[in-house]
Amino acid sequence: MEKDLNLAVLIDGDNIPSRYVKEMLEEIAKYGNPSIKRIYGDWTKPSLVKWKDVLLKNAITPVQQYGYTTGKNATDSAMIIDAMDILYSGKVNGFSLVSSDSDFTRLAIRLREAGMTVFGIGERKTPDPFIVSCDKFIYLEILHKSTTDEFQTIKKAKIDPVDKITQQVIHLILATISDLEDEDGWAFLGEVGALLQKKQPNFDARNFGFRKLTPLVKSINQIQIETRKNPKGNGNLIYVKSLV
Repeated sequence: MEKDLNLAVLIDGDNIPSRYVKEMLEEIAKYGNPSIKRIYGDWTKPSLVKWKDVLLKNAITPVQQYGYTTGKNATDSAMIIDAMDILYSGKVNGFSLVSSDSDFTRLAIRLREAGMTVFGIGERKTPDPFIVSCDKFIYLEILHKSTTDEFQTIKKAKIDPVDKITQQVIHLILATISDLEDEDGWAFLGEVGALLQKKQPNFDARNFGFRKLTPLVKSINQIQIETRKNPKGNGNLIYVKSLV
């Protein structure tokens, strides 16, 4: 994915906890320049008070949206309308939709149909339809640096903060290597990672407790790894081969 993308970051304030904002913006900066940053919500609600403390520090523009009708989410509507206005303005070539709400599924699909790169960011509870409608989906939980109190809560509740590498995950990686392998069975790991992302937008080595894809692959016995000198420059290239 291009790193010089101009991104519109649109945050569903009713749906995302404010404690994630710092790590979330740091993550977004890896993929492009967040030239537009807006957060939507009814700022008369006490539940959004914590957000007010971080908006100025992070140059996020709050957009007031009153709930006109009981049972309807006016915040979602305002965010969708703004997204379409930004799309037609021609000022960005990518969007970061920050929400765990499946109501933004159609928006993500429409933006991608218009040639936009769409990054989704939300909690693990995010429904699959929204996840797969994005080019890449990132879980907030893997970005947030837990405090000691939060770690103790996780430990007491016996909740594993990372996913286990299941046979299904291993099969996905092996199948992807097979899709890209040359006549000798080798595939460039960079291309494997890119294809994994296309197949499963929420695939991320950090979900399994690894910082990068390389150490994740090294932990799988069915995969052989070979380091080769880069013929076009400095550094090395990692190639992988299925042993199954």
